[in-house]
Amino acid sequence: MIRFDVLTLFPEIFESYLQQSLLKLAIQRGLVEVHLWNFRDWAADNHKSVDDKPFGGGPGMLLTCPPVFDCVESVQAETDEPGQLVMMTPQGRRLDQDFVKELSRHKRLVLLCGRYEGFDERIREGLKPLEISVGDFICNGGEVPSMLIIDTVIRMIPGVLGEETSQKYDSFSDQRLLEYPQYTRPREYRGMTVPEVLLSGDHGRVAEWKKEQSIQRTKERREDLYQEFVEQQDT
Repeated sequence: MIRFDVLTLFPEIFESYLQQSLLKLAIQRGLVEVHLWNFRDWAADNHKSVDDKPFGGGPGMLLTCPPVFDCVESVQAETDEPGQLVMMTPQGRRLDQDFVKELSRHKRLVLLCGRYEGFDERIREGLKPLEISVGDFICNGGEVPSMLIIDTVIRMIPGVLGEETSQKYDSFSDQRLLEYPQYTRPREYRGMTVPEVLLSGDHGRVAEWKKEQSIQRTKERREDLYQEFVEQQDT
């Protein structure tokens, strides 16, 4: 079981997300917990202020230290396991499947979702979160990247997927290769047909075809991953 605590200014963004099928079932079965927290609940003034202008000038506003520190420390004290604090930031370590596996080993992840122009630098310095980037682009906030973290990590939790072997064949999971093409009925559609080997019933040939397709697709679309695969074969 894994627990996620999401610290955000907009917990309502997650309401429909938590009702999506796979995650909803995992929560109902006690395999996953997701708790939502609003930074504003730790604001000290009547206006529930959590942001302010940056010293030295510059555009936008920054999330201030007091409500964020108080929120994090209060949430971490909710259980005996404080969990791994995570800050969603484009300056962080790039998320990939190996990183997802590392994250899935934690019993609890506390996800910090920034907004506006980001966090006061002392939040990073004082709380020392694990910083994660989901790609070289900028989002309006950390909520969607946090959903991505949850979505990828829960797939690694035993019992979450309907078929325990399904994650093994995902792209990046099998020797860092992209997933092979897959087909279902009808056999022919608008002149496009299912490869005959998949209809042969020969499991050995099918397995060989899938592996060849994965290698070929990786070579065509991700030369970096293909080179990693070739180097692994040579060792």
